[in-house]
Amino acid sequence: MSAPEIAVKVRLLRPGARTPSYMTAGAAGLDLSARLDEPITLPPGARALVPTGIAIELPDGFEGQVRPRSGLALRHGVTLLNSPGTIDSDYRGEVCVILVNLGDASFTVGDGERVAQLVVAPVSRARIEVADSLAPSARGDGGFGHTGT
Repeated sequence: MSAPEIAVKVRLLRPGARTPSYMTAGAAGLDLSARLDEPITLPPGARALVPTGIAIELPDGFEGQVRPRSGLALRHGVTLLNSPGTIDSDYRGEVCVILVNLGDASFTVGDGERVAQLVVAPVSRARIEVADSLAPSARGDGGFGHTGT
């Protein structure tokens, strides 16, 4: 069974910008490509804001989740900070990704290189209710590491 489709408008902001695309029929994320005038080199430990040259219009009730690409992470130690990044449905600026090099060697991002993926997902809006007490749970107030791992 195929997933339902929604329309996402993409505006190409600069010549050479690439529209996001699914690389396989079963892919959950659309690949995002860098749109650079010059390559960006990230020494180990460095981070950079990488432009994609696109802006998007998501339907109300949806968000774009910007996620790392597993191949970059495995082969080069390059991933995204603020991951997953969130693109709100009312944002119309350029989509950029924050790459960080956690690897041992410098990594150079070239124009057109696939640097992240975009997952379009529905959003639920929360109605906040102030309460004097909360229902008990088996976990209670156990925080980080409470399960022993």
